[in-house]
Amino acid sequence: QLQLVESGGGLVQPGGSLRLSCAASGTLDHYAIGWFRQAPGKEREGVSVIGSASVGGSTDYADSVKGRFTISRDNAKNTVYLQMNSLKPEDTAVYYCAATLWVATLSVNEYDYWGQGTQVTVSS
Repeated sequence: QLQLVESGGGLVQPGGSLRLSCAASGTLDHYAIGWFRQAPGKEREGVSVIGSASVGGSTDYADSVKGRFTISRDNAKNTVYLQMNSLKPEDTAVYYCAATLWVATLSVNEYDYWGQGTQVTVSS
């Protein structure tokens, strides 16, 4: 059973930056890893995904974060990162990472393993 633990959330002013980490209990080499977020009263949505190392680690982003967020992975550390720059109040949400052995996708329904989430609050 793969376990995922997110960290790095917090309170930041608009325009600021945060880096989220998703640490796994085992190797992530064959997993696509996605970052998702859920704001109060809203559905969970896909933010970014990185494909498994075995297929080259391609990336994808939601339109709302393109050019501001960057996903990356360190396979040696079994960790995936989400660098978030130019943060906006509308980025406020609980951020989750998730893993799937299937195709890299921003669809919530395709993921088998989830972390507990980390709160990101963007406010002045």
